[in-house]
Amino acid sequence: MPTRSTPTERQRRLGAELRKMRLAAGQTTEYAAGLLGLDRTKVSNMESGVRAISPDRVRILASNYECADQAYVDALATMADSRKQGWWEQYRGNLPQGLLDVAELEWHAVRLRSYQTVHVPGLLQLSGYARAIFDSALPPLPTSEVELRVAQRMRRQQVLERDTPVQYIAYVHEWALHMQFGGLRATREQLTHLCEVSERENVELRVLPVEVGAFPGAGHAVLYADGAVPQLDTVQLDSAHGGEFTHADAQLAKYRAHMDWWHANSLAPQASRDFIHSIASQL
Repeated sequence: MPTRSTPTERQRRLGAELRKMRLAAGQTTEYAAGLLGLDRTKVSNMESGVRAISPDRVRILASNYECADQAYVDALATMADSRKQGWWEQYRGNLPQGLLDVAELEWHAVRLRSYQTVHVPGLLQLSGYARAIFDSALPPLPTSEVELRVAQRMRRQQVLERDTPVQYIAYVHEWALHMQFGGLRATREQLTHLCEVSERENVELRVLPVEVGAFPGAGHAVLYADGAVPQLDTVQLDSAHGGEFTHADAQLAKYRAHMDWWHANSLAPQASRDFIHSIASQL
């Protein structure tokens, strides 16, 4: 299989899991190369995500590494199956890699949880609200790229509307509801939309009132994506220079604790809708 110049986050994650599984078995890249009939460099490239690996080869390695977790192996084999490209690939070369990686992460997740402190979650944004966010970037983005980003963000919302929609729990700090991206009218429309979309069975929206005070991860926007098995969970953090992804065990445990804290301290869904309605009525 040919090498890739820029592997996706999902491809890099698959490679990292193969390396983790090999090291847990106490085996070398030479051993893996012998199993697959390849040279050592190609195995190293597979473990870095630069080179593709077939589902059958994933299972060969797992079997010889004596990995007994069949659900985990099946999930890795699914990750290796690249016969069908995702919708986000049409934006490749026109938008930053990180935006495509987030879309891919969301698409394959079993459940999504996020908390936002400055604006409402991207999966719940209206186009006008999203456009105002992208228009505020520095240095300014060209109008054509702003429109591409808005279109891609709207398409990301398919995960909430497809035949098998993902379960989504969104925690939003009260302050984010007062931020007027796009002006009063756009903000009012956005808040009304939040209340409407939160009525869906697969969407749970909870507001953290300012009275709660300090909260963990202040200043960060966090997305926690549950993988097909817990070992494949991923956290995505927003930053000024783009999204960052982490899946180290300690980091996953920390952000699971964050999500539990937000759940325990935020308003219940109906109380959150009432709260949002009250803010919208004052605009």
